[in-house]
Amino acid sequence: MAIPATCKVSVLVEPKKMDLIEVPIPPLGDDEILVKVEGCGICGTDVHEFKGDPFGFCPVQLGHEGTGEIVALGKNVTKDFTGKPLKVGDKIVTGLKPCGACDTCRFHPEIQELCNGGEIFGLLPGPSHYLNGWFGEYMKVNAGGVVFNVSDMDRDLRILIEPAAVIVHAVEQAKEIFNFKFNSYVLVQGCGPIGLLLLTMVRCLGVRNIIACDGDENRLGFAKRLGARYTVNGLAPDATERVKELTGGEGAEMVFQCTGSPKAATKAWSYIRRGGSFCELGFFTNNGDTTYNPHLDMCNKQVKATGSWTYQAKDWVQSFDFLKEAQERGLPVTDLITHRYSLDRMNEAMEMNISMKGLKIAYVP
Repeated sequence: MAIPATCKVSVLVEPKKMDLIEVPIPPLGDDEILVKVEGCGICGTDVHEFKGDPFGFCPVQLGHEGTGEIVALGKNVTKDFTGKPLKVGDKIVTGLKPCGACDTCRFHPEIQELCNGGEIFGLLPGPSHYLNGWFGEYMKVNAGGVVFNVSDMDRDLRILIEPAAVIVHAVEQAKEIFNFKFNSYVLVQGCGPIGLLLLTMVRCLGVRNIIACDGDENRLGFAKRLGARYTVNGLAPDATERVKELTGGEGAEMVFQCTGSPKAATKAWSYIRRGGSFCELGFFTNNGDTTYNPHLDMCNKQVKATGSWTYQAKDWVQSFDFLKEAQERGLPVTDLITHRYSLDRMNEAMEMNISMKGLKIAYVP
């Protein structure tokens, strides 16, 4: 495949303004990879950055849920993170690269997702990184980048790998405080892409009594297609009573809070039974404070709670098999991708995501 001298990338130059910029494709270093982009999902983090640049990244080429085909390999690059061989033509995704130098990386590698200096392609600010995001025609993996060979997966499934890794990590966190059983009552609050993928994974674990909770009836309907047995409209005044009714008057044994709404996060505590467990994974940006009653919500119920933050490389490896398992079970996970936009329509794509009229919005060349 002939490699052009330049390519186009979509850059967030200021809040709510993404411009198409042509950049040169420099000679490839010995430890680098050049990828022709085949698609990239839009993450909630991308949307938060688009709306107001809360991270102070502008100008920045976003896009971290991407996948594509290797078109050139530096001579020193022979294997992916797992040791799988790499060659031109292989399909890859990129993961989180810990800094390796901070206190967490040096002394607590078991929680390296909490590294304060880690890098992820698509969240690297400034013009020097205009080829290091997935919202472009080509993408360059810098030396030391974490990559995975996923050539055995189709494009739409590959677009879902990054959010699936978020889900795998959350479920692994939950396993530390909850023993998933076939007859467990597990409630998932928030049926956006993250919540829907999470309930899909819980179903793949064999759990049968999954309760999907959301204020959108269309999303609740899709939750049923992905394995939820029951649905509850979280905006209904009797939502808590409905959850108790479905669970024999007790409440859910495990609650996953997947929304970014402080009001919803407050409500989630009322769905938990005494002796139950709670996992928070809905807040990857600061959307404000929530409240709970320490006596009624925690002490009196003796609730076990955990948070979940991004992922580790091992979570990505698990996400491959999770998505394949879901597909083999006939669960329509790739139907999560409801809208596809070209590179010159990224402002529209972001606005569609903000409107919440779709589920997973993606850039597809």
